[in-house]
Amino acid sequence: MKESKQLGLFALIALVVGSMIGSGAFNLAGDMALGANAGAILIGWIITGIGIVALGLAFQYLSIHKPDLDSGIYSYAKEGFGPFLGFSSAWGYWLSAWLGNIAYATLVMSSIGYFIPVFEGGQNVASIIGASVLLWGVHFLVLRGVHSAAFINTITTICKVIPIFLFILITLFFFNIDKFTFEFWGSGGFSWSSVASQVKSTMLVTLWVFIGVEGAVVMSARAKSKSDVGKATVIGLISVLLIYVFITIVSMGVMTREELAALPTPTMAYVFEAVVGKWGAVFINMGLIISILGAWLSWTLFAAELPYEAAKDRVFPKWLAKENINKAPVNSLWLTNGLVQVFLITLLFTDKAYNFMFSLASSAILIPYMLSAFYQVKLVSIKENRKQFIIGIIASIYTIWLVYAGGLDYLLLTMLLYAPGILIYKYTQKEYGVTRKDTAFEIALMIIFVILAVVALAEIFTGKIDF
Repeated sequence: MKESKQLGLFALIALVVGSMIGSGAFNLAGDMALGANAGAILIGWIITGIGIVALGLAFQYLSIHKPDLDSGIYSYAKEGFGPFLGFSSAWGYWLSAWLGNIAYATLVMSSIGYFIPVFEGGQNVASIIGASVLLWGVHFLVLRGVHSAAFINTITTICKVIPIFLFILITLFFFNIDKFTFEFWGSGGFSWSSVASQVKSTMLVTLWVFIGVEGAVVMSARAKSKSDVGKATVIGLISVLLIYVFITIVSMGVMTREELAALPTPTMAYVFEAVVGKWGAVFINMGLIISILGAWLSWTLFAAELPYEAAKDRVFPKWLAKENINKAPVNSLWLTNGLVQVFLITLLFTDKAYNFMFSLASSAILIPYMLSAFYQVKLVSIKENRKQFIIGIIASIYTIWLVYAGGLDYLLLTMLLYAPGILIYKYTQKEYGVTRKDTAFEIALMIIFVILAVVALAEIFTGKIDF
């Protein structure tokens, strides 16, 4: 029997929250402490809060005023800037989705390794086998239907926030203001250059934990009401922002920056263990396993949905538009998880695979986010809506800042992933019999993508980019 149910407001909020609160929340304090002190981290949160809320409001506005653009994150780029940038946005978002799932696989096996030592570290042969079993378990769950998977995601989202709330509430009672303010700006005190560098170091971390803000937009074609898409985006975003800020602050009031940075993953487990004892680490690790499995499920939905919608919109190859009897995007799902399986093997050869994969996933999604913000500016400038124009400008500045803060290495590695997409773009145009010629601007972008990809390869082979 074919699945006909659609997603309501609560399910959409759960998708947004569930996709954002994944592995990153549980390692947030440690990841930020690697490059920044408390003062710079607070500034980073202010910048991120303003920027990500503006981006969320842009998604809300676009979902309401452009309800016909059902695939959101890529269709905004296509509508606003033409087919090549539309394709590139879809390609980058899809890359980010399945690369993020590799990061999830690494951390979930590391957490299981807390209980079963054979998986310790999450980067050995046993971990790859275990992650592969989970990968295909999620795969066949999604094949049963998007609504069924979304329902399970709602349950796991509720389960994952319980340990996080408990962590925040209990750790607040042990908050030490002296530890929080110790070397607040760094050992040398405040200096603009030092603080700016520290703030930059937090940007890909904060972006990683907010990837998924567009989750309701990606699934908007399956929503009961288009107005619920915007509501779910804003409600989910504000809720998660508050949770993240509290996680970071209470952790830095329990341990110094150096202590946090030296902790194994997941940081939250060992912070909680320092506060309440061994059971705290057990509790958090169990919560993390549930959290990642829920986020993994959400991102498998997104990663499969976008190529499917793009194929229906004649942006990706036709065969990706195939559904099974349960209305699940079957070919898109097989391709996506097949690539995840192949790339899981690379965990054996990459130091700190989790950090590398989440940074690469964050970098890959920057272009889709940037183009969505730019489209908001273009759309409202025509309609002369000053409020929405300002929101679009803030979101655009934020996404440009993220590209800068991410650094040249990750930009080059991202282009190494984007450049092969040009071949798929050309193949798709030929498959659909598109006679439109690329504009001079589009040709220039293709050339830039290829040049930067070649530079990336050269930097890798010479050892200047280190994995």
